[in-house]
Amino acid sequence: MTLLSTAMILLAATFAGGWWAAARLAPQKIAYTKGPSAPVHTRDGPPAPPAPAELQATIERIAKGYGEPVGIAVSDVTSGWTASVAGRETFPQQSVSKLWVALAVMQAVDDRRLSLDQTVVMHAEDRSVFYQPLASRIRGPNGLTITLADLLRHALIESDNAANDMLIRQVGGPGVVTHVIADKRLAGLALGGTERDVQTKTAGLEWRPEYGQTWIFKQARAKLPDDVRDQALTNYLANPPDGATPEGIATALAALKRGELLSRASTDFMLDLMGEARTGAMRLRAGVERGWSLAHKTGTGPDWRGASVGINDVGLLTAPDGRTYAVAVMVRETKQPPSARHRLMIGVARAVEAYWRDSRSGAAGGPLPASGVMQAE
Repeated sequence: MTLLSTAMILLAATFAGGWWAAARLAPQKIAYTKGPSAPVHTRDGPPAPPAPAELQATIERIAKGYGEPVGIAVSDVTSGWTASVAGRETFPQQSVSKLWVALAVMQAVDDRRLSLDQTVVMHAEDRSVFYQPLASRIRGPNGLTITLADLLRHALIESDNAANDMLIRQVGGPGVVTHVIADKRLAGLALGGTERDVQTKTAGLEWRPEYGQTWIFKQARAKLPDDVRDQALTNYLANPPDGATPEGIATALAALKRGELLSRASTDFMLDLMGEARTGAMRLRAGVERGWSLAHKTGTGPDWRGASVGINDVGLLTAPDGRTYAVAVMVRETKQPPSARHRLMIGVARAVEAYWRDSRSGAAGGPLPASGVMQAE
């Protein structure tokens, strides 16, 4: 029995009581899922063609030039080929996982279980950790009233952790998101729980309501012995609960773009929000040439002992003629300075753009010229 088959059986058993029964369960204890490392399975249809040799060689050179392990995947949304480096290895997603929360919410909208214009009320206990602009708007006993559509905007455009965690609760909990991923046969993706649970566990803590004031969380984290933080981070990196593979992410984004995952209206709504993302201005977006567009989501993990964890950018890069490529660039742990990380991601974006230009002109067939790629140092 394959890993994917086993996961599907377990998920079916978990949800035997019915979708709504799951939605009513109080998330008293988060059950952490694991980032599956199973091969990415193609959807129904003929096998995808092999990746262009010239693009494959280029991204291999970019990855090697970075000097630390990275994961890269580039998929042609139309033809289905995928070029990759460590494409089936598991990397921590960090906020990239907000995409799958949004996917689950939009599926509930399509099924008419949720509505984008329905409102929810956020109270002090709904705060999360780290970046959460919405938390400052939660005041007094009446809290903050906000629509699901606005929660999605804050989660995908600003990467607001409180917005994301509220969306998880509204859809029925992390298990419901995991079910949606499995139901759509998207291998190589996972959701480890709410942001506040994943982040506190990664730091070596357990969630407490007062941590919704981020300065209190940071104080508690600073008081931990170094060896506790070391072990917690080691455990996280060895088996990230929010793990995903670059190929899994690229495959899912390509399917989203083709309209295979959601209704047309929900697909457009989600892609429009990704196109407005304000994070990662110096990552993939900095490599987008004139006439191209990018709909994307970044992920950024904690810093510890001179290294950063989970530095990612994934998205859909669309050429002037409408040809679209799903791109995922993921860094598990890095001591490279931000400038080098930026050059890595910019280099991948420009490699895709150079491949598109050469393929249109008939020049594709050999390695891309070095001048067409911003190499990582």
